[in-house]
Amino acid sequence: MTPAPGVAARVTATRVLDAVLHRGHSLKAELARALPGLADPRDRALVEAIVFAALRQRARYDAALAAWMPKPLGRRDAPLHALLLAGLAQLDALALPAHAAVASTVEATRGIGHAHQSGLVNALLRRALREPLPAGDPAAAWPAWLLQQLRADWPADVDAILHASLQPGPLWLRVNAQRTSREDFRQRLADSHIEAVVAADCPDALRVDAPVPVSALPGFADGDVSVQDGSAQRVVDALAPPRGARVLDACAAPGGKAAHLLERDPSLQLLALDVEPARLRNVRATLDRLALGTTAALRVADAADVGAWWDGRPFDAVLLDAPCSATGVVRRQPDILLHRREADIAELTRLQARLLKALWPTLAPGGVLLYATCSILRDENDRQVAAFAARTPDAGVEPLDGRFGRAMADAAGEHGSQRLPGEDGMDGFFYARLRKRG
Repeated sequence: MTPAPGVAARVTATRVLDAVLHRGHSLKAELARALPGLADPRDRALVEAIVFAALRQRARYDAALAAWMPKPLGRRDAPLHALLLAGLAQLDALALPAHAAVASTVEATRGIGHAHQSGLVNALLRRALREPLPAGDPAAAWPAWLLQQLRADWPADVDAILHASLQPGPLWLRVNAQRTSREDFRQRLADSHIEAVVAADCPDALRVDAPVPVSALPGFADGDVSVQDGSAQRVVDALAPPRGARVLDACAAPGGKAAHLLERDPSLQLLALDVEPARLRNVRATLDRLALGTTAALRVADAADVGAWWDGRPFDAVLLDAPCSATGVVRRQPDILLHRREADIAELTRLQARLLKALWPTLAPGGVLLYATCSILRDENDRQVAAFAARTPDAGVEPLDGRFGRAMADAAGEHGSQRLPGEDGMDGFFYARLRKRG
C-alpha cells in the first residue's frame, strides 16, 4: 500500500538522516538522490526542513531520548533513531501541527520496517508535547578536537559561533545585474508575496528571512536571480578586477562566484578551473542558466599543476576560493560536524599553501590574488596568509574595510578579514587581498 503523502515525506527524511548519521553519507548527495522521488514540491521542502532541523538540533534531541528512554537504542535501531529525531524536529524546531506530525511519524514506522515500535514512537513524541525538551549543550554536537580549536582561535566568540551554527540561515539572493535591477526584482518578489530586505553595502543582494523554495522565486529559471550567501557575494567586491581584465577562478565549482564576476562585467576574460569534471559541468550549467555560458573558458584541471593548463600569459586577477574545512557554514551544512576529521585540517592547510605557491607566478605584477575560504579556523585563514606573505617577498596584503568582517592583523601587518557565522546575517567567511609588487 502506498503511504499517504505526508507519511512518504517522513519516511524519506528518515532514510536521509539514517544515511548521514549512521552510514557516513553526504547530506547533499543523499538529498539529491532522495528528493526527486517526491512529486510534490511541498513534500520536498518538508523533507529538507526536517532533515536540516534534526541535524542542527541533534544534540538536544539525543539528550531528550537519553533522558526519556528506559534503555539506549541498539545498532539495529538506527532507522528508528533517525525517525525519532525527525519527529522531534517537527514538534520543536519546525513547530508543525502536532496531530499531523505525530500521526504521520508514527505511521512512518511501517515504511522503515519498525512497525512493531510504533507505540514507542507515539509515546515519546506525545511526551515531547507535554514536557519541555532538555536545554542541551550547543557544544555537544561538535567534535572535541574542533571545539578545542574554536576556543583557542575565538575565546571571546565561541558561544556566539556555536549558537549561530544552530540557527537556519536566511535565504540570500543575488540579482543578475545583466538582466534586471535589484529594486525591480524586489518588487517582483513583493508581487509574489515574498518579502525581501535590501542588504546595505552588498550591491546585488537581497535577503529573504522566511523560508522560500527556489522554485517560488520569479525568474529563477530564466537567470534573473541566484541563491548565494551575502558573504560569498562579497568576494567579487574584494577581488574588484579592472574592466575587461584577464581573470582566473582557480577552484570554480559550483560557479556562483564566476557568474557574479561576469554579471558585473561581461567583458572579463575569465578562465574557470576545477579538478572534477562533474563539478565543472555544474559551473557550465550555472553559467548557461544565467546566459553567460559563452563568456568564460572552462577547463578541467588541478589548479596547482600550473604547467598542465597555463599558457604563460599572466592574469590581472586570480580568485582562489580554496578548499577548506567549511566550518563557517555549519548552519547550512550541519553534516560537516559528523564527517570532518582532525587530520583533514593539516591536509587542507598543505593544499592551500600549495595552491597559493603555484598560482602566484601566474599573476601579473600589480595584479591581485584574492584568497578566500568559508572557514573560521585561523590556521586556514590569517595564519596561512601570514606564512605565505612571509615567504613571498613580492606579496603584500592589502587591508579590507569593515564590510568584510574584522581585520586580522599582528605586528607584522594585515593578514585579511574574518567574518564569523551569523554576523550581519551572513555565513562565516575569510578574505585576503594579496597584491603583487612590481
